[in-house]
Amino acid sequence: MKVFKFGGASVKNAAGIKNLGQIVSQSELPLVVVVSAFGKTTNALENVVEGLYEGKGDTQGILGTIFEDHISVIRDLGINDQALKEFMDNTFNRVSTFVSASKADDYDRDYDQVVSVGELWSTRIVSSWLEHLDMPCDWVDIRQVLYTDRRFRDANINWEKSGEIAGKVFAGSKKKVLITQGFIAGTEDGMTTTLGREGSDYTAAVIANMIDAGEVQVWKDVPGILNADPKWRDDAVVLEYLNYKEAVEMSFSGAKVIHPKTIKPLHNKNIPLIVRSFIDMGTSGTLITGTEPEETDVPVFIRKQDQILISIMSRDFSFAIGDNISKILNLFYEYGIKANMVQASAVSVAVCADDDGRRIRRLIAELEDEYLLVYNTGVELLTIRQYTDAAVAKVCDDREMLVEQRTRRTVQFVARMN
Repeated sequence: MKVFKFGGASVKNAAGIKNLGQIVSQSELPLVVVVSAFGKTTNALENVVEGLYEGKGDTQGILGTIFEDHISVIRDLGINDQALKEFMDNTFNRVSTFVSASKADDYDRDYDQVVSVGELWSTRIVSSWLEHLDMPCDWVDIRQVLYTDRRFRDANINWEKSGEIAGKVFAGSKKKVLITQGFIAGTEDGMTTTLGREGSDYTAAVIANMIDAGEVQVWKDVPGILNADPKWRDDAVVLEYLNYKEAVEMSFSGAKVIHPKTIKPLHNKNIPLIVRSFIDMGTSGTLITGTEPEETDVPVFIRKQDQILISIMSRDFSFAIGDNISKILNLFYEYGIKANMVQASAVSVAVCADDDGRRIRRLIAELEDEYLLVYNTGVELLTIRQYTDAAVAKVCDDREMLVEQRTRRTVQFVARMN
């Protein structure tokens, strides 16, 4: 059994869903197909949650528009499925009621209950389309398979319990195609959780691990993993082979092609990962395995935008003692904020992290109770793997660099955004 994962760009409209159907119909079965929310649906649903907590904007109006966009896709597909209609109506009514009744007292919890509806809608529509093509499939509610703790927006999976259920649901199914959601999961008491932004890749890897899949294929709008974002650098080239370690290094540094958590479940079972293009199915893409690839001198350029650089200084020159640094980094973890780069000196520590607005401001407020802080917004983290002087010059000339950090194979800079 293989696991396919399709991101939002691949199912943003009726044409994308038809293309997905064509890919599945031409593939070796059985398959588990993990699908993300349509296009920019997650962003739109995040606006609903923001409106709820900011007390402004027409949250019900935004939610209604998102729903109607999905109904429009169903019409474009020509699907006449009463069960699908009832599911769409019921889930819309539930999320609408939830938004109306929310006390807006736990942002992360409410975020997961609202934003998760995007994956539920997309997968039911995809499942209905495959049935429309006379391709029997099962729709699986992943919230009843992957059980997690209550760490909303960044939940931890209960591997033992979830693994037992996954084996029965996926490996034990008589249907040749099983459709399920990426990104979302659930608690044992029925609350919806999410696994971190862009977490659908991770879902596919987790399922593959639990059912001992032969491989995972992640379908993207690029021909594979490139050595740079083509929207940033027009000289980007496809990396045909990567090992697990290099893939982890790239994703942790900010490469957006795969989620940072994706590799470990695959590495544990030595399951290959192939990143392929849903636009050009004839290309081979990028193969990621445990095998060491041949040495290459191709630099890898990674840009992580919308960062914040926080310089944290002790009030009593006590940073030479490790407890302060441990406490600071633990606070980042508790707030669910990944430290993308850390640089420590005798009396200070500088941390570059995602500037997600709400949580980072709460973290700053707590840090300021004990430490002196200086922070820069509007910065980006630039990483070059296998760097050369020429590669550094390509991205650093005429840029204001705030922090630089080098190892034998990697150089990182925090720079002001252009």
